[in-house]
Amino acid sequence: MSIASTERAVVRCTRCPELRAYCATVAREKKRSYADEIYWGKPVPAFGDPDARVVLVGLAPGAHGSNRTGRMFTGDASGDFLFPALYRAGFASQEFATDRDDGMVLRDCIITAAGRCAPPKNKPTPQQLRNCFPYLVEEFAALRDLRVAIALGRIGFEATVRALTERCYTFESKPIFGHLAEAVARPSTTALRAYARDDKKRRRGTHDGAIVVLSSFHPSRQNTNTGKLTVPMFDAVFARARALVGD
Repeated sequence: MSIASTERAVVRCTRCPELRAYCATVAREKKRSYADEIYWGKPVPAFGDPDARVVLVGLAPGAHGSNRTGRMFTGDASGDFLFPALYRAGFASQEFATDRDDGMVLRDCIITAAGRCAPPKNKPTPQQLRNCFPYLVEEFAALRDLRVAIALGRIGFEATVRALTERCYTFESKPIFGHLAEAVARPSTTALRAYARDDKKRRRGTHDGAIVVLSSFHPSRQNTNTGKLTVPMFDAVFARARALVGD
């Protein structure tokens, strides 16, 4: 699978009819401040560099954020906190993201999520997350240069750990969620052989196939407005990711 083919499948997905109905209803009724806009109203695909060495895994689209704009973390308060941090770390071409046509380009970075449809009250059910999980596994398989996975929030963290385990990675120690916590996952012998056969990998330099999972508090208003997550705390996450992958 390629990133492009997985994202086409994501947009067409009907595994959760109740979420498709909810997203369509939100897109039809709209928020008053966005009354003149055309909402996306469908599952939201990953966004970024298909050859990225860094992947961000969030929770799920916001009803009037990504469900409106059709792009991960675009058009809501979480994205307003995230994209400036990516820009400061050199992963984004500009500081702010407003819509799919704003010119934003991610460099060596891609953003995805545990859930692809906006859930009511921002709380996907366990079954809805299970329905979305195969897409995350496919994305991890398609990201052949992946070196760092940044989990934004506990649900993103749990999905990331499960996806790597599904991909036959073994963690050096039990991964524990916490801001700036790290866990190293190493590929099985079979995965490592596949890694060694990849010509692109050899062009990108010597690497043993290990993936570092970095945890971060989610950049939601609940965390940023209360001071649980500050700008320096968030910048530290991306500075660490930059140190791990290099310039």
